[in-house]
Amino acid sequence: MMKLLTLLWACLLAAPALASSSPVPSRLAGFVLDQQSSSLLPGQTNPRHPGEPWIRVGVGSQTLTLFDGDGTPRRHWVVSTAKNGVGEQFGSYQTPRGWHTVCDKIGADAAPDAIFYRRQDTGWRYSAELARENPDKDWILTRILWLCGAEPGFNQGELPDGTLVDSYQRGIYIHGGGAHVPFGTPTSKGCVRMTTPSVIDLFELVPTGTDVWIDVAG
Repeated sequence: MMKLLTLLWACLLAAPALASSSPVPSRLAGFVLDQQSSSLLPGQTNPRHPGEPWIRVGVGSQTLTLFDGDGTPRRHWVVSTAKNGVGEQFGSYQTPRGWHTVCDKIGADAAPDAIFYRRQDTGWRYSAELARENPDKDWILTRILWLCGAEPGFNQGELPDGTLVDSYQRGIYIHGGGAHVPFGTPTSKGCVRMTTPSVIDLFELVPTGTDVWIDVAG
């Protein structure tokens, strides 16, 4: 693995500059960063429940980092949050901010790129052809980690005027996206999208109840 990573990194450094519209260099760079950069990140213990593992989603950096109970970063992935930015209101198609927990995990036995509808595995598989035929669809694939807001009146329940701001009822997930997603760019309809291998890895590593901090500045 290290020889492969070294070779990929050398190719990236040696390659001539390409137009920003080309997805190849960024995808290669993303692969290298995902595999190596967690060991380079500063540690941070769980501010909400010290000693417990936790997840930080950085909206600014479009990354997701998994920390262990000692605050050591164990995994670091590039993700895609909402195209409409951040916000908590129902129907905003924005990614909610603040503290959440992983309330439910769905799809443990689903095939990679399995298509989910209303949290049910449809038996269909995502493909490039389906993505081309449905360019505006926010595919929910492979695994679902359903988030509950942990801050009443902010991302849980309602505002005083009755406006729904409940992340769980909004159906805010961490889930698999698809090969068409420009990871590192906010393009979702509110959820946190990950690559297929990344979301499978995360799903296997974290139990329900894990704290999730969605950080605008991170």
